[in-house]
Amino acid sequence: MTATRESRYLADEAATLACGEALARRLRPGMLVFLRGDLGAGKTTLVRGLLRGLGHTGSVKSPTYTLLEPYDLPSYLVYHFDFYRIADSQELEFIGIDELLDSPAIKLVEWPERVEDRLPAADMEVRLHVEGEGRRLDIEFPS
Repeated sequence: MTATRESRYLADEAATLACGEALARRLRPGMLVFLRGDLGAGKTTLVRGLLRGLGHTGSVKSPTYTLLEPYDLPSYLVYHFDFYRIADSQELEFIGIDELLDSPAIKLVEWPERVEDRLPAADMEVRLHVEGEGRRLDIEFPS
C-alpha cells in the first residue's frame, strides 16, 4: 500500500491558518503529526489554524523553550511539541515523553528530525517550504 500525498500553495498567513483549520477535520485522538520545515516556514502558524479548527479560541505560542504546550479543548487534548532546541533525544526523559506519546492526545510535533530515534512513525507528515511570496504545503499520510 502506498502513502497518500497532497500538495497545495498557501499565498499568505491567512491561507496557512485556513488550511490548518481545514486540516483539523482530519485529525483524530491519538494521532501523531510531524511538522517539518525551515525556521520561518509557517509551522507554528499552521498549528494555530489546526487548533482553531479544533475549537481553541485563545492564543497559541510556540513551545520552543518549554518543549510542550498542552491544549485541553472540549473534544480533544492536544500536545504541541517543538524540539528545535533539543541537542540529544535523551533530554526528552525530563518531560516524560513516553507517557505523552502513549496518551490519546493529538500530538503535533515541530522539528521531529531532532529526536526521530525516540518517536514512533507519524500518522501524518506535513512539510512547509517557502515558495515565492507564499508557502508550499505537502502532506503525506504514510501507509
